[in-house]
Amino acid sequence: MVEKWESALVLVGHGSTLNPDSSAPTFQHADEIGRRELFAEVYCAFWKEEPSLREVLRMVESDDIYIVPNFISEGYFTETIIPRELELTGPVTRRSGKVIKYCEPVGNDPRMVDLLLRRAQDAAPNVPREKTSLLIVGHGTSLNQKSAEAAQQQVRVIREKRLYAEVTEAYMEEPPFIADWRKNTSQRHVVVVPFFIADGLHSYQDIPVLLGIESDRTAAASQQEIFRRNPYNMDGRELYYASAIGTEPLMADVILDTVARFDRRHLCDVAA
Repeated sequence: MVEKWESALVLVGHGSTLNPDSSAPTFQHADEIGRRELFAEVYCAFWKEEPSLREVLRMVESDDIYIVPNFISEGYFTETIIPRELELTGPVTRRSGKVIKYCEPVGNDPRMVDLLLRRAQDAAPNVPREKTSLLIVGHGTSLNQKSAEAAQQQVRVIREKRLYAEVTEAYMEEPPFIADWRKNTSQRHVVVVPFFIADGLHSYQDIPVLLGIESDRTAAASQQEIFRRNPYNMDGRELYYASAIGTEPLMADVILDTVARFDRRHLCDVAA
């Protein structure tokens, strides 16, 4: 159990000016960690919402601060935006008498596999796994390979467990594309789990159209019930669509694991 009664925790999310559900998981997990009274202070900060990255450190009173990016993978935001906005110089930054510890994104945690499998089971609890294709959906981008690599790593680990007849990945912006799920999966049952932090614009508006379960972009997560209509019967097959894994309550423990992992890896840097 992580107990940091003299430290502050800052969860950093992307946020959105268009979708109110984008920041919801970050606030949810911060509230849960705050309820456990493990840190002196717990805050959220966002790139696209308030409180902003540039102002959050002025809100913190503690001299020992952990920054945890609530992102699925390393990439532009974790490597460029967050360090720039928070004026970080590396994993450990000392400034104005404070020690700021920059953790890796939560998506690097080994338990992401457990979250994906839990979401798949919740979405399709009664389907026979030996007749099921599990499709892990990521964003993917030609701008940064790490976006796809994060999903690929989860797929490799799940395949090795031999729980499903087939495990594969699909992406929004690079092949294999989500829209090609019919030809890229072979089983009668297909369970789709978005490897995203929030049920935002992608998981509620873009991906359902690409899958063919919606004809047009739908409302925000809090305004409709797309996940409660499983299964979708399509071309003689059953498709089950799960919510984003970042909304899973277990994410609070993943965040705490991320802090503990930072301490193990950077003990010498902090002591120096």
